[in-house]
Amino acid sequence: MSITPSLLKKYARLIVRTGANVQPGQVVQLTVSVEQSAFAALIIEECYQAGAKKVNVEWTFDTQRRLNFQYAEQETLAQVLPWEEEKLRQMTKDLPCRIYIASDDPDAMRGIDPQKLSNVSRQRAAVVKPYRDMIDGRHQWVIAAYPSEKWAKKCFPDDPDAVGRLWDAILRTVRVSEDKDPVAEWKKHTDFIEKKAAWLNAQGFSSLRYKSLNGTDFTVELIPGAKWEGAGAINTENGAFYIPNMPTEEIFTSPLAGRCEGTLVAVKPLSWNSQLIEDFSITFKNGRAVSCRAKKGQELLEQMIRMDDGAAMLGEVALVPKESPVNQCGFLFYETLFDENACCHVALGAGFKEVLPGGDDLTVEQAHARGINDSIIHVDFMVGADDLSIDGIRPDGTAVPVFRGGTWA
Repeated sequence: MSITPSLLKKYARLIVRTGANVQPGQVVQLTVSVEQSAFAALIIEECYQAGAKKVNVEWTFDTQRRLNFQYAEQETLAQVLPWEEEKLRQMTKDLPCRIYIASDDPDAMRGIDPQKLSNVSRQRAAVVKPYRDMIDGRHQWVIAAYPSEKWAKKCFPDDPDAVGRLWDAILRTVRVSEDKDPVAEWKKHTDFIEKKAAWLNAQGFSSLRYKSLNGTDFTVELIPGAKWEGAGAINTENGAFYIPNMPTEEIFTSPLAGRCEGTLVAVKPLSWNSQLIEDFSITFKNGRAVSCRAKKGQELLEQMIRMDDGAAMLGEVALVPKESPVNQCGFLFYETLFDENACCHVALGAGFKEVLPGGDDLTVEQAHARGINDSIIHVDFMVGADDLSIDGIRPDGTAVPVFRGGTWA
């Protein structure tokens, strides 16, 4: 698929109008790489055409971030300066519609001390998280992607048209093409996901049981009354429907924090802090990760689980059939936005209070008291093997097949 101006225009419009669903009079905060300034201009114009009051841009730059970690002291990088905190405080007033364009080089931080990366992330998150919690559920946001050359070369190292191949995969997974209306395609897609979520909610499962020949043997308890959700969300301030992730194939909920047992084996590498963790498994006991094994990135995985008290517990379980368009692409994207939508996954760290009845009105502390895990991290990893079986267990002990052979039973 050649990338024409009309396709780029369609994609930008989809991100703004369907993903973020920018409303008249809203402030928009766009986060995008300096390398994608031309696409940023398309997004900005679409926001204004949708009625945005103001569009602010936060530029990212892989090279600058790497040089900062290479030369600056940890204490300097970890400090959230007063002007940065004031921006966060202003965000809680503006409630901006946030658009994030992912295009990072997966190898940008290769060779950087992982302990330094983790320490900086943990210290900054302690300051930033309360502000993010304050706007949770009260604004629209979306993450989409634009292929950088380095990202494309990571996916297709021997292909001279690596960027073209990655563009083709991205547009297929977000349902953008010359001959179809992507808005209509997304309407059909979200309707399907919502139908599946409604079926799960009607079952009233108290737990899920996972099994695969690769060693996954795991049971997780669910919060009574917590909802399964997928595709879209509602801004409680203005009622706007938005789609946080493009692509998205998952139906998810937050399990009961601290109530799971067994081992989960990852089926895809995990990119965290721009470094890879490969061929790994995590074993849980009494609801917490008690051990982990990785052929590559063992130290990084251990650091992630120790980020704070909630990092060793689950905040999400998500169901994705192996027929997912992301999985059908047949390669690793090295980007969680895509790879988590290839197959079933779980997440260590923070859960979603909105899955609780009236959850949007709860404080973080109230949601935690009702079983939602809290943490400064939320890290997805993929467990959806081709032979994965998942049973839903009802309160009376009845087992209902949910997944068989990596797809809906």
